[in-house]
Order: sequence, then C-alpha cells, then structure tokens
Amino acid sequence: MKLFKVAALVSATLIAPAAMAQMSEMQIMAPAAPGGGWDQTARTIQATLQSEGLVSNIQVENVAGAGGTIGLQQFVNRSTGSPTATIVGGYVMVGAVIANASPVSLSDVTPLARLTGEYVVVVAAADSPINSADDLAAALNEDVGAVTWAGGSAGGVDHIAAGQFAAVAGVAPEEINYIPYAGGGEALAAILGGQVSVGVSGYSEFSAQIDAGALKVIGITAPERQDYLDAPTFIEQGYDIDVQNWRMIAAAPGISDDEKAALLDVITQMAESDTWNAELATKGWVNTFLAGDDFATYLEEEVVATTAILQDLGIAE
Repeated sequence: MKLFKVAALVSATLIAPAAMAQMSEMQIMAPAAPGGGWDQTARTIQATLQSEGLVSNIQVENVAGAGGTIGLQQFVNRSTGSPTATIVGGYVMVGAVIANASPVSLSDVTPLARLTGEYVVVVAAADSPINSADDLAAALNEDVGAVTWAGGSAGGVDHIAAGQFAAVAGVAPEEINYIPYAGGGEALAAILGGQVSVGVSGYSEFSAQIDAGALKVIGITAPERQDYLDAPTFIEQGYDIDVQNWRMIAAAPGISDDEKAALLDVITQMAESDTWNAELATKGWVNTFLAGDDFATYLEEEVVATTAILQDLGIAE
C-alpha cells in the first residue's frame, strides 16, 4: 500500500509541469489586417495551442495600421496587468515604431519569445517584363520612380529589403518608390492587378499565388536556396542581400514574474510540438525560438541596428 502511494506521488510530480503549462484562456492581438504574416502567426498559434490542449479558449483580434503601432498602443493601454493578453509582432514592428515616432514601443510590453524567421521574396505578376534581379536593377537605374514596390509598413522588413536591393543595384535607397500596405491581402491585390511593379513580403503571404503561377519570384533574400521554393536567391544572382524577418509573441506590461512564466511555459511547449513545426515547414517559416531574457536582449540589439538602417533609408533621424 505504501509503495502504491509513493508511485502515485512520483507520477503526480512528473505530470505536474505539463499540467501547470495549461491555461483556460488567452487573447492574441494581431496588429495587422487579416491575411498578413502577423495574422497568420496569430492564427497558427491559436490552432496549435488548441490542438495540443494547452489553452482551451483563445480569441484572436485584428487591429491594423501603422506597422502594428496602432494595435501596440491599444494593447498597452487596455491590457496592462492582464495575465492572459498577448500580442504578436516582429521585425516590422521594430522599424515601424521608429519610423512612426510611436508614443509606445516594444519596451512597453513584456517580451516572451521570438518564434519564427522567414526570408523575404520579391515577386512580380506572371506577365511582368521583370523576370530577374538584373531586370529589376536595370529598371531602377533607368527610372527609379517608375518602379513601384508593394510591401508592408514603411520601415519594416519589406521596406528594408527593397532599400538594400536598391543600394546593391546602385540606386540611393531613399529614392525608391515604396508603397506601404496595411495587410498582405491589399498588397497582393495591387500586384495581381498591375497597380505596382513588384511586391515584397514573406514567402507565406505569396505562396498560393506562386504555386498557382499568378506570381513569379524575382529573388529571395536567403543565403542559399530554400527547400520550399524553387527560385534563385539574390546572392546567386550577384546581389548580396541576406534579410530574415522574425516574428515574436509578447505579453502585457505589468504582469508578475509568475504570470510571465506561466505564459512562457505554454509558448515553449507549443514551439516544441510536432503540430507547430509541421505548420512552420508548410509555410516556409524557420523555428528560431529564443525565449525570456535572451530574447529581451536580442530585441534591444535589433532596435539599435534597425535605427541605423532606417537612417540610410531617410525615414529616421
């Protein structure tokens, strides 16, 4: 009888961490319109947490505008102290906070973890005369203003990738004709409708239209070819560009250390799950999980580096 009690106690101890890393509810703000990378990230988190039984009730809210800074401000103002409120964001938001002189910044939330990385692709409509990086560079050098770029918010990773290509192609980055869109769906419509010359975004936002043949890939900002995409890198075409978007999840300001730890436990289990990693492979996202204090330090370094890049683009002092 005593042996049975000891075994039961050991068993309960072993399963306790898993039980502790479960939550009854969570809210996720996607600070962008439906269809974009942050929306996809939030919906994938929602589906995975529910599928893995980590959170039973999860709501996703979209608040678009200004590179996520409108949503970020709403999140800070109304969610302070809430142990179940989270927001997704990433490299784009770092730049948007700087470019928009946002009254709130990522230092006003509680960083939890960097989740994924994704290389940027430049695409054109299937019938576009631009077929390669050389074609795009030639068009820019002929008339930089005539080449219109559809991408995410000003100062974000899409804008940075476009500016880096311009610089390598011999054009001043601040002269490019970059048109920011609030969501991936709007940018996609502009590309397919012939309203812009090229589009720039993460692969996942264009993948369906690439597979269908409606869009062609001019190049991808990866150091080598990616298994999920049969298209050349800019580097192999002679243009030295290596840019990776990353996405994160953060908690509300003003929560306790225990509340932060509970959220991080759930997110860590999610990031290690087969369900999550299968979704990443399908979307062309890389698992770049970095959590807690290590991520907070990384985030601070990214703010400093991005400020310098945006100064080159002429959109930061």
